[in-house]
Amino acid sequence: MKIKEYRTQFIDALTPIYDPGEAESFFYLILEEKKQLKRIDLALHLDLVFSDEEILIWNSILEQLLKEIPVQYLLGKTSFYGLDFEVNENVLIPRPETEELVEWVLSNNLIIQKSKNLKILDIGTGSGCIAISLAKNLQNAQVFAIDVSEKALVTAQKNAKINAVKVTFINQNILETEDLRQQFDIIVSNPPYVRNLEKEEIKKNVLDNEPHMALFVEDNDALIFYKKIAELAQKNLSEDGQLYFEINQYLGKEMIDLLEKMNFKNIELRKDIYGNDRMMKADLSL
Repeated sequence: MKIKEYRTQFIDALTPIYDPGEAESFFYLILEEKKQLKRIDLALHLDLVFSDEEILIWNSILEQLLKEIPVQYLLGKTSFYGLDFEVNENVLIPRPETEELVEWVLSNNLIIQKSKNLKILDIGTGSGCIAISLAKNLQNAQVFAIDVSEKALVTAQKNAKINAVKVTFINQNILETEDLRQQFDIIVSNPPYVRNLEKEEIKKNVLDNEPHMALFVEDNDALIFYKKIAELAQKNLSEDGQLYFEINQYLGKEMIDLLEKMNFKNIELRKDIYGNDRMMKADLSL
């Protein structure tokens, strides 16, 4: 079968569940991974074909997409901040909003790192996307990353190797940590922040496949991770240290109140590309 003909069938099969543009993006992601062909290749060579064996493989992938299994898990990989990352059911799929958080940290520290060897801690690293992206772009920095999941850390370690960076990974439950035992110039975290009451807003492919431990918090204690990390930052941030968070879009005011009560200063709340309150930065008031 000609690839262009299968492409039409593939997108048509997915459009009852996915937006046509999203279904088309899935097709080209898989095409590049499975056959090393890009959109332009298909446009220039209309007679390219799939073998019967390839059709079977594609039909199997299509069947899993119809069950709303994320395409990134099916391919076992994704891109984040221009880097390649392995992903699986043990880690969240990195989001564009988190790329914005990385960009904020970098924009504030690219000049600083030329005259200072920064020490950075990423709490709740998951796939390692934040820590590894920072290590790749702040090459003089010493980067540490914590996660409670041993399986997530195995994936993060693979990703550090894939991207040729050194990150010190630590298996640790941050909620049970009283002191980090060293000082950091930057602490950054994208902790669990989705309340159970917001589950109905989560897409089925996320809800049914991505690790709930990395996503959800109890409705009556939604800021549990932020409180703990801020407490640790009070002890373990250097004199001019910076604290960065990705946050629940509905809890921006509550986050500002929390950090103000804990005597942080220069608190800044930023919106993401979708116009939602998503990122915060604060400095420690001494």
